[in-house]
Amino acid sequence: MNETQPEKLDLLGLSQHQMHQALSGLGEKPYRTQQVMKWLHHRDASDIHEMTDISKKLRAHFEVAAEIHEPEVLSEKVSQDGTRKWLMRARSGSAIETVFIPEGARGTLCVSSQVGCVLDCKFCSTGKQGFNSNLTAGEIVGQLRVAERTLRDQFSDRNRAVTNVVLMGMGEPLLNADQVIPAVSIMMDDLGYGISKRKVTISTAGVVPGIRRLKETTDASLAISLHAPNDALRDQLVPINRKYPIAMLLDACRDYAENLGEKRTITIEYILLDGINDQAEHAVELSRLLAGFPCKINLIPFNPYPGTGYKRPSAKNVRFFQEYLVGQGFSTMVRTTRGADIDAACGQLAGQVEDRTRRSERYQRIALSAAVE
Repeated sequence: MNETQPEKLDLLGLSQHQMHQALSGLGEKPYRTQQVMKWLHHRDASDIHEMTDISKKLRAHFEVAAEIHEPEVLSEKVSQDGTRKWLMRARSGSAIETVFIPEGARGTLCVSSQVGCVLDCKFCSTGKQGFNSNLTAGEIVGQLRVAERTLRDQFSDRNRAVTNVVLMGMGEPLLNADQVIPAVSIMMDDLGYGISKRKVTISTAGVVPGIRRLKETTDASLAISLHAPNDALRDQLVPINRKYPIAMLLDACRDYAENLGEKRTITIEYILLDGINDQAEHAVELSRLLAGFPCKINLIPFNPYPGTGYKRPSAKNVRFFQEYLVGQGFSTMVRTTRGADIDAACGQLAGQVEDRTRRSERYQRIALSAAVE
């Protein structure tokens, strides 16, 4: 009779608190937590036997009961503008995509949180791939570890190649909060990657219970994929709006903003689609919607991909939209398209999703219910 082998402890995905709990349960002293965390995230250990300053007994236990697992790099592409995109294999066998965008002294890593996505936003290439599975915390952190290791020599003039992390890659982070929250904790922890809470951003299409949960667990930055100034249009573009309409979403955001302090605001992401949500009346309606709401606005001209029915807005419309919002007192930036020649621009990430779960309303209900349990 075959017995199921116990699942190994994924060391790479344990927050400092989780690592402390795991090691104290083994009778280890508190300082062991620091030692193991530093081996994983400061010294890039890939093998348990590299951890030479922990006891042989603990190493022997780890050898049997734990592992250091990060996504396997399948390919790497470099854009003409310096943007890099890695295709990485997840545990499920499917592939995810991770993008690094260098810009002066800043290096932003766009990280995936799921294999595919269930939300099926109408303009997003990832959503067209269907949904396969959640990534583990180790796989989320592993994307940062891979990028740091790959880029270390190229950016040797500064402490870290990656200065900012955005969870805006494949997937809806708040439908995988159990794994995203410890991963973000590791990214911000001095025993992890020491990235400022201002520079680690969780992006959501509007999973309201997840936003409320975040308030109790992290003070990372928050971005909202809004993309429409009213419920009727947002219902079409971002179907989750039918469950969590804009008023409910902004109320949860105001609540979360209280957690950030006076000098930090929530980011509103707004993809401009030609003839759909880029007209003057949309700019006026958006300014009225967000009046009195402390935020900054990122306008993102749509990046086309094969098979989409949407088009990139005209430069004239983009300019008007920005100038109008700035005139109304909003801090408003137009995000420069980067990596489009390697399909690494916003909304273009597709990966290779196998054994897709159907994006049915029934599955969406199951996924959303799981997010609040």
